[in-house]
Amino acid sequence: MKKVIAVLLFAVCLGFAGLLSGAEKRYEPNWKSLDTRPIPAWYDEAKFGIFIHWGVYSVPAWGKRHTYAEWYWFDLNRPFSATKRHHDKTYGKNFKYEQFAPMFQAENFQPDQWAELFKNSGAKYVVLTSKHHEGYCLYPSKYSPNWNSMEVGAHRDLLGDLSKAVRAKGLKMGYYYSLYEWYNPLYRSDVNKYVDTHMLPQIKELVNNYQPSVIFADGEWDHPSKVWRSEEFLAWLYNESSVRDEVVVDDRWGIETRGRHGDYYTSEYGKTTAGKKVNLGRKWEENQGIGWSFGYNANEPEGDYKTAEQLIKMLVEIVSQGGNLLLDVGPSADGRIPQIMQDRLLAMGEWLNLNGEAIYQTTPWRVSGEGNVRYTQKGDAVYAIYLGWPGKELALTAAVVTGNTTVSMPGWKEDLKFRSEPGKLIIATPSVPLDQVPGKYAYVFKLSKVK
Repeated sequence: MKKVIAVLLFAVCLGFAGLLSGAEKRYEPNWKSLDTRPIPAWYDEAKFGIFIHWGVYSVPAWGKRHTYAEWYWFDLNRPFSATKRHHDKTYGKNFKYEQFAPMFQAENFQPDQWAELFKNSGAKYVVLTSKHHEGYCLYPSKYSPNWNSMEVGAHRDLLGDLSKAVRAKGLKMGYYYSLYEWYNPLYRSDVNKYVDTHMLPQIKELVNNYQPSVIFADGEWDHPSKVWRSEEFLAWLYNESSVRDEVVVDDRWGIETRGRHGDYYTSEYGKTTAGKKVNLGRKWEENQGIGWSFGYNANEPEGDYKTAEQLIKMLVEIVSQGGNLLLDVGPSADGRIPQIMQDRLLAMGEWLNLNGEAIYQTTPWRVSGEGNVRYTQKGDAVYAIYLGWPGKELALTAAVVTGNTTVSMPGWKEDLKFRSEPGKLIIATPSVPLDQVPGKYAYVFKLSKVK
């Protein structure tokens, strides 16, 4: 009997220890603790997301070329700006920005069609502007009365409707949220009261009501994170919120936080905040528009939009260096995604449908690239992605052949022949016309069991 009791006690102790080891870690409201949180695996595996900038600024939909059209209101208040001249000529000097809000009707917005497009693009998550710097919300926030899409403009919960449609397609849904608001009187008069009574309750409202998988904070640069109470909010998000196990956040939580704190670091149009190229040593995400602007800019000619080839090669480049691509579309005020943006997304989806195994769930290899080749890896496979077409042969210096090495291409039925020369792996590409080779723009060579 004593032996039985001892065994039972031992089992109970083991179980109690297991409970302790399996207990959720609590994060303290300071960066030292918050930065120890592991990033949820889904985000690193996803690689490609869709950014959407949509708001009152989508009504004038105008900016000087190579600028951000979503900054229309801010630029309007610069006396000699191109936006001011355009506005006065088009709408009149007495037409106030707020008068655009009732014109933001979204009458042609069909969230199911948007979600289908995003699914077909190969994206795995979507991030919508819940509120940009103008302060207008795309959902019925009680903290922005008469300045949200339910009360003025579309009279519809645009964010809620899109979230349902996106999730129904199996994609993750996240939200961009601007900490500051250009012309909110409370922000301009008492930032601490603004944070306590407006910003912090509002971002918690967004989390509680819509359960984001991503929070892309922005507009942080006016104040340190202590003023924004960012550490306090993130501790609540990681410990208490309903999305604590899934949500990921960026690095824009205070004037000092970019490239230093957050689940992942951000790069915008290939640059970090300091104007340097990405080399951040942590999970990162590049965000940019298909054109120059995030919000729709009717002043952008077709030549300002990246081609499908440029976008696909950019995605490959980013993923080979451990990053994600968050690619932006700017819908029109009536709720349509411009056709040129749809065409670009569908071209990316076509490429990913064939070559996605070299992108999704991969990690950077020990060498990110050589020449026109970029590398990724997954399991015992290394993917050599050639940015273009290599011709009759592809010579690689980074990969070393083993006795079990095979080489193949997605969509090509037969394994490819190869030979090993001192310091080189030389692959014979399919000897058929290029238009008969599966894919375009960037070609994937799967190297199994190489060193």
